[in-house]
Amino acid sequence: MEGNSDVDEAVEILQQMGLKEYEARCFVALTRLSEATAKRISEVSDVPRTRVYDAIRVLETKGLVEVQHTNPKLFRSIPVEEAVGNLLDTFESRGSRLSDTLHGLESVSPDDSPEVCHEVWALSGDRAISNRSYQLIDDAEEELALVARSEVLEDGELVARLGSALDRGVDVTVGTLDGSPDGLRETLSGADVFSSGVGWIASSSDAEDSTEIRRVMLFDRETILVSSDHATDSDASEETAVFGHGFNNGLVAVLRRMLSSRIPDG
Repeated sequence: MEGNSDVDEAVEILQQMGLKEYEARCFVALTRLSEATAKRISEVSDVPRTRVYDAIRVLETKGLVEVQHTNPKLFRSIPVEEAVGNLLDTFESRGSRLSDTLHGLESVSPDDSPEVCHEVWALSGDRAISNRSYQLIDDAEEELALVARSEVLEDGELVARLGSALDRGVDVTVGTLDGSPDGLRETLSGADVFSSGVGWIASSSDAEDSTEIRRVMLFDRETILVSSDHATDSDASEETAVFGHGFNNGLVAVLRRMLSSRIPDG
């Protein structure tokens, strides 16, 4: 099979969705062919011909491939959108079963450790941090404050969650670390939207400090989430965060005081 980064990426994603490598390669090959014999699939996918039949058999049971019983047999993939839908349905079903199973597990008593009144945890990855942000917004009962960079505030899902918080009576304060807040004022009518006066948080003038703050979030004056970007070994940027809880937590106290001028006294 000729080198093709799009092909490799598609194969990798299909493997993440539960297909084995040969199954993924055969399916990707079939999406590029209107119909094909096992020999042709082998040529395009670089899967040994003897393994193509096993892979096609699995794909057929998953409803991803159609078979014409001629001599030799002909195979074709179902339409791409239909195939993606089938895979997502399977993925969602497995996710639901996993959630039910994990929630049904018997709790194990923790070891004897000192009880603490506050905690700080670390979290990595853009998707994980976004999902945690969504959950904290959904859990806010009285008030929440968010100061963030424009790319965070352009997240439609996050803005929608903020709107839902407003609808249930939560006081919402949003500050921009860069860019204009005008668009947010229109989208989040009822929220206190402002241009942050703490832009120094976003980045440092120190050339050796390349960390850039992406979001600072405070919920009900006792829970915080602060995330930043930092360069990885591959020169890519990865978001990391710290998540803290407890009114007496030092990090929570600092953020609460910093944002206090924007949050009305209760």
